Amino acid sequence: MFDWIKQNIGSIAVLLVVITIIALIVVFRKKAKKKGKSTCGCNCSSCAGRFACHNYKQEEIEK
Repeated sequence: MFDWIKQNIGSIAVLLVVITIIALIVVFRKKAKKKGKSTCGCNCSSCAGRFACHNYKQEEIEK
């Protein structure tokens, strides 16, 4: 078991870094969405997919 770990320590380290980066991205996007910020970097009022991101009321859409 320890021999396998020694032989693959580089791959294991890279995998852990990638998993950490993905986890940080997910956490950042969830926090931004809770704050009502755009997570895609564009203007939500002109976005065709704004209904998937935000809960707009009909009155807000017609304004």
